[in-house]
Amino acid sequence: MPKMKSHTGAGKRVRVTGRGKLVAQQSGLRHNLEKKPSTRTRRLTGTVEVAKADVKRIKKLLGR
Repeated sequence: MPKMKSHTGAGKRVRVTGRGKLVAQQSGLRHNLEKKPSTRTRRLTGTVEVAKADVKRIKKLLGR
């Protein structure tokens, strides 16, 4: 049986912290920024913890 490969795209988008939490960039900061208020774009910067509902699926993609 060959080794399981981790999902490369998921690995580029999600990072695992030292304690095992999944951290990703917040969405909504790629395009259509002219119509979004600057307060909103400032709030969207930085990383956030992945939603609890998605953790099991993403860990499976990462091979953990």
